Amino acid sequence: MSISLFDRWRNNRTPPRTEPGQRIYAIGDIHGCFDLHARLLEKIVAHANGAADRDHHLVYLGDYIDRGADSKRLIETLIAPPPKGFQAHYLMGNHESMMLQFIDGDNDASVWLNNGGRQTLCAYCGDEVSDPELIHRDLLANLPPAHEDFLRSLKISHSSGDYLFVHAGVRPGVALENQSEQDIIWIRGLFLKSNKDFGKFVIHGHSIEPEPQIRKNRIGIDTGAWRTGVLTCLVLDGVEKNFLST
Repeated sequence: MSISLFDRWRNNRTPPRTEPGQRIYAIGDIHGCFDLHARLLEKIVAHANGAADRDHHLVYLGDYIDRGADSKRLIETLIAPPPKGFQAHYLMGNHESMMLQFIDGDNDASVWLNNGGRQTLCAYCGDEVSDPELIHRDLLANLPPAHEDFLRSLKISHSSGDYLFVHAGVRPGVALENQSEQDIIWIRGLFLKSNKDFGKFVIHGHSIEPEPQIRKNRIGIDTGAWRTGVLTCLVLDGVEKNFLST
């Protein structure tokens, strides 16, 4: 994507920047698209090879499961060590939250299944289970402990340099240290419409758009991989910003 998309920052006295020497690859909502993630990761590794002097970080913005067919294979990839030379940071998405709430008995099956969870259930249990009383049992029987541990280990946010990485966004007018988990993984309208300074420049997914949304206080990179075939990565290096995609 053309760097001219970032012209709006050229006149800023203090454009957002990463920590010195750090390059960040932020990856949008994958939703079980194992093949797209594999292709994008190949591009990221090749791109990073051109800057061996950088400290390379992967930041995954959540929503690894649901909607796509290969959530189980994708989680298996994510729990493995990241590519050599990278550190990885994994954030919680609203879909992981819904699945965990179902596992913990905090919502009924329909909340998760009607929001893309059926595909994840099939990925773990094979043929879809229709009896609500059996779904919970069968999922627990087929969900590898390492996968559940991964889901429970997900962070709500990641901060680095002038950037804050979250799944959905933040509530305008609320200090970053006082943001609720609910808003960070679910918010849309109030955040997307806001022109306020959030305290840090926010990188997020969650809200699907045909291409990355570049605003003066945020960048959204959920390009709807599960239905468009386009999985997007935002590359941040100093004050430079660019995109990789499938």
